[in-house]
Amino acid sequence: MSRESLGRSVARELLSWTWVALAFLLITGTMVQARVIPSGSMERTLLVGDHLLMSRLGYDASLPFTRFHVRLWREPHRQQVIIFRAPLPGSDEDYIKRLIGMPGDTVQIQRGIVFINGAPLAEPYRNAAPNPADNYALVTIPAHDFFVLGDNRDDSYDSRYWGFVPENNIIGTPVVIYMSVQASDDAWQPGQVRERLHAYLSALVHPKLVRWQRLFTTF
Repeated sequence: MSRESLGRSVARELLSWTWVALAFLLITGTMVQARVIPSGSMERTLLVGDHLLMSRLGYDASLPFTRFHVRLWREPHRQQVIIFRAPLPGSDEDYIKRLIGMPGDTVQIQRGIVFINGAPLAEPYRNAAPNPADNYALVTIPAHDFFVLGDNRDDSYDSRYWGFVPENNIIGTPVVIYMSVQASDDAWQPGQVRERLHAYLSALVHPKLVRWQRLFTTF
């Protein structure tokens, strides 16, 4: 092969890999991303160690590995499970909760029962019966904000504590559970690479650690 032919071959190879990289960035930035559940705030719906595919389509577009985000056209609906950037100063975490209150709604919690616009909200997804000690004063949700709660209400850090979720913080919704592994909660915390690798290796050696019945659960 001549030097000129070799140069063209290398250029074609580089171009093809460039297109692959661009396609990957497009898919992860605007269509789907993987997430793992690190806490029990959404039990029974989601368990610690559930691995999700999240749809971003229509909600949010971003440039991977950066903080650049663009809000898209889709709006979530009441009682939908959503994934959002935590509305906390200095936090870069993503949270997953259930959307309870829409912009303009009034929300109140009395003895664990949620009232939306004065009417009690049916919540068949809750992990436990309403807690009589759970109360939240009547508020009106501002425009472009949402009120969210965890399904495991007694173990959830949510809008009762830090307020509303701005519309621009919503990045997507879960689509399907593609894997679910029983392991220490520490394994699924951000940055715990060694513990997470140990959890996966343990599941390979002991397949009973995989919650097979949860695989391919959709939302």
